[in-house]
Amino acid sequence: MTDLILTLVTDYGVAIVFCVTFLSYLALPVPSSLLMITSGGFAATGDLVLSTVFIAAFTGAVLGDNTGYWIARGLGEKLDSWLDKHPKRAALKSKGAAFMHKRGGSSVFFSCWLVAPLGPYINYISGITKFTWARFALWGILGEIVWVGLFVGLGYTFADNITALSNMLGNASGFITALVAVIGLGWWLMHVAKKSRAAHLAQDTPAPHI
Repeated sequence: MTDLILTLVTDYGVAIVFCVTFLSYLALPVPSSLLMITSGGFAATGDLVLSTVFIAAFTGAVLGDNTGYWIARGLGEKLDSWLDKHPKRAALKSKGAAFMHKRGGSSVFFSCWLVAPLGPYINYISGITKFTWARFALWGILGEIVWVGLFVGLGYTFADNITALSNMLGNASGFITALVAVIGLGWWLMHVAKKSRAAHLAQDTPAPHI
């Protein structure tokens, strides 16, 4: 994979950086992080310009974020009537919208860099739940500044150890994403168990005599 990335950057320069970061935020399986690290390394050797690499990666990421958001928002409009026809689906949509209203900004921000594999799906959820576009765009821009700056900067700083660095960051990102998923599942199971206990207590409580 590293050899392929090196060839792509050599042949296409910052154009491939833009295209791959854009496609990565549509949930396509492309090695955007590795590509940015490699491009940062090329900038360190003088083959690319650091500011141009940053702009290409940042622009692709932001456009990918917003494309995913608006695609999902358009689908969300069509899904509304289908969701509202079933009480459970309607309740799930309502909970999703409430969550995004309360924690949507931080979810978008951290999904851009800390749990980057979840980023495209947070974009789609934001669109489907009609999370405010201005807030989505603002938090997305801030998150992409961190993501692009981190990976391009690390590639630039550790140009001689790109393969080892990319493996380390890939493993760290996968671990953090898995940890967040486990914590989220645990929280959901606790919430379901709590509601179930409350329902059983309500059933077991005798009605007051009048």
